[in-house]
Amino acid sequence: MTTTTSDRGTPPPFQPGPPLPVSRAHPHPSANLTLPVIAVVGPTATGKSALAVALARALGGEVVNADASALYRGMNIGTAKPTIAERHGIPHHQLDVLDVTQEASVAAYQRAARTDLQGIAARGLRPILAGGSGLYVRAVLDHLDIPPTDPAVRAQLEAEADTLGLAALRERLTALDPVAAQRIEPNNSRRVIRALEVIELTGRPFSASLPERQHLVPTVMLGLILPRPDLDDRIETRTRRMWDAGLVAEVERLLDLGLERGRTARTALGYAQAIAQRRGALTETEAIASTAQATRRFARRQESWFRPDPRILWLPADAPDLLDRALAALAARDALPRASGSMPDNG
Repeated sequence: MTTTTSDRGTPPPFQPGPPLPVSRAHPHPSANLTLPVIAVVGPTATGKSALAVALARALGGEVVNADASALYRGMNIGTAKPTIAERHGIPHHQLDVLDVTQEASVAAYQRAARTDLQGIAARGLRPILAGGSGLYVRAVLDHLDIPPTDPAVRAQLEAEADTLGLAALRERLTALDPVAAQRIEPNNSRRVIRALEVIELTGRPFSASLPERQHLVPTVMLGLILPRPDLDDRIETRTRRMWDAGLVAEVERLLDLGLERGRTARTALGYAQAIAQRRGALTETEAIASTAQATRRFARRQESWFRPDPRILWLPADAPDLLDRALAALAARDALPRASGSMPDNG
C-alpha cells in the first residue's frame, strides 16, 4: 500500500461549518519525539476530520486517515473525504492509496500507517490518527498480530458466498463466533469471509484475535460523541447532501474503473445504494433512505466498538469550544509540550 497525500478538490458533500479556530496557546513540538500520538475517533458524522485538522494546525502535526473507505481513489463524496480546502495545508496520509478493484487489508494498512506515524514524528511533527474504522485504529495503535491467510480457503469461502449467499455464511459465523458476528456489519462480505477464514485456519474464534487494549507507543485518544437524535439528524442531512453533490455521477465514473469488481469498495455505505439506483433496483428516494438507515446502524456499531475502551476521552462533538476542550484534555494527559513559543501558521 503506497503512502500518499490526496489532492481532491471537488466540492464537499457536507459543510459542517467554518473551520475550528487555531489556538496559539500551545507551541510546535519541534523535534520532541516523546510526545504522544493523538487519535481522534468516534462514530461517523461527528466531525473527526475537522478536529484532527484543527489540532494539526494548533500543534504542528500531520494527519493519518483511519477510515477504511477513504483509502480508495475516487471515493470522495460518499466517504466525506476532506477536500484540499478543508485540509488547510495539513498533509494527509492513507487517503487515495487503493484502486476500487483492490481489497483493503488490515495487515497492509497497519504497516503503512505505522510507517506514516513514525515518519511524521521523525520530522519533529505531531502524528494525528483520525477515523472511525475501529479495527484499523487498533491495528495501528495497539499490539495486534494479524492472523494468517490462505488464498485457497479464502477462494472457497468467496465461492460459497456467491452460491449460497452471504446470509448463509453469517449464520455459520454466528454459530462459531457470535461475538464477531455481532461486531461485523451485516453486508460486509469481506469481513465475514475473513472471520470464517481465521476460524478455519487457527481453530480459534476470530474475536480472540482482536488486539489487547495496550498501546505500542504513548497515545491519547479523543472520542467525539453526540446524542443519538442529533447524530441521526446529521446523518440524514449528510446523506441527502451526498446525492446533491453528485454521488451517483461519482459512482458512474467508478463503475468505469471496475467498482463492481471490487469486493470491498462496492459495498461501502452510499456506493452500494447508488449502484442499486443506477440499476433501477431503487429509486433515488429509496437509495437515500436506505443509505441513511444503514449509516445510522453503522454509527451504532461504531459506538459499541469505541465506548467500552476506557482509554478514550470523550468530548461533545457539537461544543462551540471543541478545540479548546480537546487541547485541555491533552494537557490533562500531559500530552502537550511545556515550552513556550509562537505557533507556526500551517494554514
